[in-house]
Amino acid sequence: MSGSTQQTRRVILASLIGTSLEWYDFFLYTTAATLVFPKLFFPSLDPFSATLASLTTNAVAFVARPLGGIVFGHFGDRAGRKTVLVVTLLVMGVSTFLIGVLPGYASVGVIAPILLALLRFVQGLGLGGEWGGAVIMSLEHGDGRRRGFNASWPQVGVPAGYVLATGLLTILNLVQSDEAFLSWGWRVPFLLSGALVFVGLWVRLRITESPLFAEIEQRGAKAKMPLLEVLRTHPRALLSAFTARIGVDVAFYTFTAYIVVYLTQQLDLPRSYALNAVLIGSALQLVLIPLFGSMSDRVGRRPVYFAGAVGAAIWAFAFFPLLDTKSFPLIALAAVVALITHAAMYGPQAAFIAELFSTRLRYSGASMGYQVAGIVGGALAPIIALQLFDMYQSTVAVSVYVVIALAITAVGLAIAPETRDLDLAAAEPVDAPKTARKAAQPGQVGPFA
Repeated sequence: MSGSTQQTRRVILASLIGTSLEWYDFFLYTTAATLVFPKLFFPSLDPFSATLASLTTNAVAFVARPLGGIVFGHFGDRAGRKTVLVVTLLVMGVSTFLIGVLPGYASVGVIAPILLALLRFVQGLGLGGEWGGAVIMSLEHGDGRRRGFNASWPQVGVPAGYVLATGLLTILNLVQSDEAFLSWGWRVPFLLSGALVFVGLWVRLRITESPLFAEIEQRGAKAKMPLLEVLRTHPRALLSAFTARIGVDVAFYTFTAYIVVYLTQQLDLPRSYALNAVLIGSALQLVLIPLFGSMSDRVGRRPVYFAGAVGAAIWAFAFFPLLDTKSFPLIALAAVVALITHAAMYGPQAAFIAELFSTRLRYSGASMGYQVAGIVGGALAPIIALQLFDMYQSTVAVSVYVVIALAITAVGLAIAPETRDLDLAAAEPVDAPKTARKAAQPGQVGPFA
């Protein structure tokens, strides 16, 4: 059922490489939205309004991600996980390449920001379908006692993608003048995505389909309308996944995206301070995320997740005072500790959310619960932080906002069951009626498996 160790490692590697490339594409845009796009696509606006407009185009992707989760989740539960993962990688790679050749406002006027927002929307569609498939493929292969560890590797794609994107932008920023960087240097990492996507495709085409999905397919037990069935049978699971994720997103994008705006615009520091500080923290996450995922296999998903939420809430009030020192070592410390707390939440998160849903509906359910929260969390976090500081002229308001979001995450964890010891082959939705739960015997594929 679990497949060979070699195949499991190949699946995990394929998931890691694919998600790293997709998050590389995603973070290229997020970073460029704070450093380049305000001047290139919104030159007629004042700096604050231009940054706000640029971050708004960035938020478009978060609106698209649930739609991508719905569309690709449907086909993931109907046609298989592997096929969808290949398609999502192509969607993301092509759209990122096209951003790299997009003319600026000076060349085509208002058409430029419109096309920018449209391509960002397509990026969101691809990423919306990517996460669920990569996590589920890693989860459904291999030893059931290591699901937290296995499923955490696609999560490593987030810091890996950030390190790749920010590292390359930082190097270009260092070796080029501001004029050259704004003129053409920023385009290089976007164009590079077109070549990198072929690497990801080559790896993904060599893996096998999920054994659990293959069994569902063999038994003719696939859902006809997965999304509708998820809404009908998994309402509590959806609510738990949605609320548990909100605070994680708000904290992450405050700690990694708003930090760039705050240091450059409010403290008048070089942008390299923010980029390098987050780069150090992200590099550390490459090790910490699977470490916390493995820890969740031993002590449970919820305790590790909750500890990270508490740590992030406390650190939210130390984060900005450390930035205000204008000392790079202390700024780096602020970013590193913030991302350690994020890793504690993010490591067990993939297994926690995916295990809430039964196999025949897992792609649709996990994608919906995860991606819809991104609108409320990641899409709005930098914008709300920007507006809160402008309104109150104090970072305390931003810290309180982060803590409120993390409190919502704690509620999501409280209403969910512990899923570490769940048998996925006989898994049922946490909302299934008692009569339905009795229908599925251990080791069999029942009506909710």
